Amino acid sequence: MHDLDTQVITQALAWVRDGHPIWLCTVLSTYGSAPRGPGSMLVARRDGQCVGSLSGGCVEEAFLEEVVAGDFKRPVTLRRYGESREESRRLALPCGGVLEVLIEHRAADDAWLAHLEALQLALQGQRRLKRRVDLESGTVRADNDEEPGGPSVVRHPGAVDIRIGPVLRLLLAGISPVAEACAGFAKMLGHEVIVCDPRPEMREGFSVDGVTVVPQLPSAFIAAGGCHAATAVVALTHDPRIDDLAMIEAVRTEAFYIGVMGSQRTSDARATRLMRSGGLSQAEIERIHMPIGLAIGSKTPAEIALAVVADIVRVYHGKARDAL
Repeated sequence: MHDLDTQVITQALAWVRDGHPIWLCTVLSTYGSAPRGPGSMLVARRDGQCVGSLSGGCVEEAFLEEVVAGDFKRPVTLRRYGESREESRRLALPCGGVLEVLIEHRAADDAWLAHLEALQLALQGQRRLKRRVDLESGTVRADNDEEPGGPSVVRHPGAVDIRIGPVLRLLLAGISPVAEACAGFAKMLGHEVIVCDPRPEMREGFSVDGVTVVPQLPSAFIAAGGCHAATAVVALTHDPRIDDLAMIEAVRTEAFYIGVMGSQRTSDARATRLMRSGGLSQAEIERIHMPIGLAIGSKTPAEIALAVVADIVRVYHGKARDAL
């Protein structure tokens, strides 16, 4: 995976295992325009090495200067960047933006190592967690998150909850030119991408760096537990033997997005076929995005892939089709 949060926690673990104290920063809130939203993370060492992003610009530089200078010695510090007009200009924050950042200074001990290992498992899809950080004492714990889909950060009197969960997984049911373009877009967005196709001739011609290729029917992979709540299942082959079986299995999972390519006429015929032969209910049919993607007039494989990935991101963030 190349998701930025996964990189942050992976690097944090490596540094702690090597005995380094670290500063773990989390964006709690933003005001005005901000390129990184609540929940975004950055980890740093005392020598100024860092992984992650808080704003994509000068806020990181200002923070690292403060770390190197010996600031942020307490276990927990709240720092607001861009609050004054002068600081906003100096940090080049757009449109008067303000970031509130939680800065945790943690020693390389066994308890912190175990906490980071639990976060890594959550990001890899094992379970969803909610970090509870006490803003006075600095104590931290990780509990199972029983409310998926809520805001990334929730404030409480004297404490803050930060949700940690799996990166978006794109499961491509079968290989096609559109699927290959989708894989490329999704990797650029930091998503985990898995492609399932039992056809050796199709796998031989597929080459997108960082994508896991599984030589198996997508339906079998899905039935064996290949989906979690942050999974999008997309079928783009025009082969009913692959597409239909994948849809039948996908609607039985927690996948947040399920879609299959085809015209409106093809989609209507598929819906009828899935109900009659596949045994799907009307409610299960309604979970499937068909035709798939946003209506942007796409014609080429790359344009269709752009429409598909954009629709997945829209649904993942809970936005309506006509949202501004």
